Amino acid sequence: MHAGEDEAAGDAGADGAAEAVEVLRPDAPGRFVFASPHSGVVYPPDLGADPDLPEASLRSAEDALVDQLIAPGLARGAVLVLGRIARTWVDLNRAPGDLDPALVEGVDAPASPRAMAGYGVVPRLTGDGRPLYRRRLTRAEVEARLARVHAPYHAALAAEMAAARERCGEAVLVDWHSMPARAAAGRGGARGPDVVLGDRHGGACGAELTRRLRAEFEALGWRVALNRPYAGGWTTQRWGRPDEGFHAIQVELNRALYWDEAARRPGPGWSRAGRGVARVIARLLATTA
Repeated sequence: MHAGEDEAAGDAGADGAAEAVEVLRPDAPGRFVFASPHSGVVYPPDLGADPDLPEASLRSAEDALVDQLIAPGLARGAVLVLGRIARTWVDLNRAPGDLDPALVEGVDAPASPRAMAGYGVVPRLTGDGRPLYRRRLTRAEVEARLARVHAPYHAALAAEMAAARERCGEAVLVDWHSMPARAAAGRGGARGPDVVLGDRHGGACGAELTRRLRAEFEALGWRVALNRPYAGGWTTQRWGRPDEGFHAIQVELNRALYWDEAARRPGPGWSRAGRGVARVIARLLATTA
């Protein structure tokens, strides 16, 4: 750990939930908080997934190596908030009440379309669409997962956003994700966009932040789309309150830039993509931090 960095996981208990979140703080933090909620690779032993699921399917929802791609932000003054538990176990970019009645026993409230499709706060399906379980989960199981991982992660994120606003008068959250190549295909070209910026259609941050990020990614020669197919998830919605000094934007990187999805390892574009994201981060924080 570098000087000035720190870790936080909230009151995680003795069952391994201390791995829920890692917070890395620079010596001189500014207004930026970088989050990666889906790059976690820790699969708790009580996941209870179908034992016949191929590992590739089980891990298909991971935002592979996004935490490493955004690591240069630390040296530039951004605080990093990193989810460490796999998205398959609990999705940190969903509201805690977004429960899927087809998966969770005792859920009577209407579910969101995303939860009904199998991708609520505790997913029913893998990233590539296969059933995760051979049984339904109890409400108690799900609430334990939320308390163990979801609550500590969002408590840590809230603390960093409040601290950034206290320091600088405003806080800026960049919520980093990756998208499967198939999700982007057919949008803006044969492969689709390289980057999708989601600012809740202009409501989650000042327009200058979106313009700056778009310009910096396009300067790399990357294709950029706005709000389609991703306008920003629950975290962006929750923290996108410019009138209160909280700005948020979601960044989706096309995995085709850097990741071999079939082999589950860095692809031939890994080094180039790493340099590109580092350049965007450096210019963004140099001009707006």
